[in-house]
Amino acid sequence: MSKKVLMPLPKEHFDPTETGVPWKYMKNNNIQVIFTTPDGKPARADKRMVDGDDLKFLKPLLMAHKAGRDAYLEMIASEEYLNPISWNDVNSHDYNGIILPGGHDKGMREYLESSKLQSVVCELMKSKKIVAAICHGVVLAARSRYEDGKSILFGKKTTSLLSIQEMAAYHLTRLWLKDYYLTYPQTVEDEVKESLENRNDFIRGPLPLFRDTENNLSPGFCLRDENYLSARWPGDAHVFSAKLLEMLQES
Repeated sequence: MSKKVLMPLPKEHFDPTETGVPWKYMKNNNIQVIFTTPDGKPARADKRMVDGDDLKFLKPLLMAHKAGRDAYLEMIASEEYLNPISWNDVNSHDYNGIILPGGHDKGMREYLESSKLQSVVCELMKSKKIVAAICHGVVLAARSRYEDGKSILFGKKTTSLLSIQEMAAYHLTRLWLKDYYLTYPQTVEDEVKESLENRNDFIRGPLPLFRDTENNLSPGFCLRDENYLSARWPGDAHVFSAKLLEMLQES
């Protein structure tokens, strides 16, 4: 029987690369991805990341790159994507792990604030199953707390979207996109650090200047701590997916 991982999504505004690339790595290696959405209906990615609308001269820099867009378009035509289950129907015991993708527009808030998803993440972590989070997905992991109130990331090392990345995108586009790049007033990095035992457990990695590819993982960065895996942005999606695949094959 093939292994099975869960990928929760909000109704809209998730990142196409951070979903499409991991999905394709799993599909190509006989690992089943089960999508779950708030209402059991197919979700919609952040359209601006797919087509670059309104990004103006920054379009080549900020929109999803071709490999991410291609993987996303293949993913949304798949049977599993078109037939998600609802969040309320998720049973953590059915899965070998969970993939927590990111996205920054305001539709992500229902996903990041979902008590149901936070509970599922806690259950998987307790069971020593794989929790893999990238970009804003690390916020969902940080907000997933045990009965004692501590985050599942307390005592672990993690990375996430960096404040310098988040604020650079905001300042470059705020004249016409307002706060599009700020999901919350507080940055992802600052919130994640508050959930840690020690702020030094947050690892920034090398300066994220270039994106990785299937054939060149070296520009990317991800961080493993036992059964937990984290990465920073779409530019880490390939190395994140390759490491996740390795962890699933080990487990």
